[in-house]
Amino acid sequence: MADSPRGRLRAAVVGTGLIGGSILLRLHEAGLDVVGWDPDQATRAAGRERGVAFPDELGEAVRDRDVVFLCGPLPSLPETLLSAVRHTRDECVLTDVGSTKGAVAAFAAAHGLTDRFVPGHPMAGTERSGITAAVPALFAGAAWVLCPAAEGIGPFRMLSSLIVDVFDARVVPMSPTVHDSVVALASHIPHLLAGSLAGAVAGSDVTDAVLGLAAGSFRDGTRVAGTPARRTANMLLDNREQVVRQLGQVSAFLDGLAAALRARDDDALVALLQRAQGLRTAFLDRDLLAHRREFPADGDHRAEVAYLMGLGAAGGYLTGCRIDGDRVGYTGHLPPAAPADVR
Repeated sequence: MADSPRGRLRAAVVGTGLIGGSILLRLHEAGLDVVGWDPDQATRAAGRERGVAFPDELGEAVRDRDVVFLCGPLPSLPETLLSAVRHTRDECVLTDVGSTKGAVAAFAAAHGLTDRFVPGHPMAGTERSGITAAVPALFAGAAWVLCPAAEGIGPFRMLSSLIVDVFDARVVPMSPTVHDSVVALASHIPHLLAGSLAGAVAGSDVTDAVLGLAAGSFRDGTRVAGTPARRTANMLLDNREQVVRQLGQVSAFLDGLAAALRARDDDALVALLQRAQGLRTAFLDRDLLAHRREFPADGDHRAEVAYLMGLGAAGGYLTGCRIDGDRVGYTGHLPPAAPADVR
């Protein structure tokens, strides 16, 4: 989906670090009319060296665009959103890539922007940062969360098609609240656990010996500890309530493992580890079932949004969104045990 009613889709990417830079380079690689903008002059220069237009002013970058991706740090997102709104047409679709959704969704609603702003979060990245680390294929096969609203269903459909067709990603529709609860366990707490392990080793009196023996399990377990600390702190603080709440479950499970060790309770230890092993196996071997659902393209969109929210909450995703005449059709994928109302 690389066209708009005015012809070839015109896109802008505001904030071109790892995620924004990867979005920018993929859009450029796909042949779309795309420009970038970043507050850092050196980053703008690096982007121009990659063959992409980088105006010096944000307003110039987003003006007359069909879609704008907001990819700056979480604390700057509200003001950047308002700046983009001031310089774009009402028909311009806005989305972000922030790792929390509740706060920005509430901000957009308070400013009457839910008809054109779709909160988003691509679940991809590396511990590296900056446009020099950007990879056009970063999102291939990745989950990309979008938060649909009935009044913004048109922008949601447009973004869904774009993300599937251009980025080869899977669209996961979710409410902001469900997203923030889920990513606390899926993404944010893993950063805490990686940091805890790496931090404990850093403070140990055998640090060098540990590093001398460390292999795959230590490397994989501490990978995201290499993420820039300020970026991780912003993410954790913005989702503080959910992270603290879900961290209690992780702590309780770890306490159970420690108690089994102290008591030399072999059966209890094996049972807990087998539960963890079962989840890991299920994660690697997920087998989802494809289905197709259709809704009226116009009119009341509440049933459509309810389906989309239920799909994401059930662990499903979309690989297609097409409007054909007066109908919109979705290609969805769901776990076998998903509720019947989202099949």
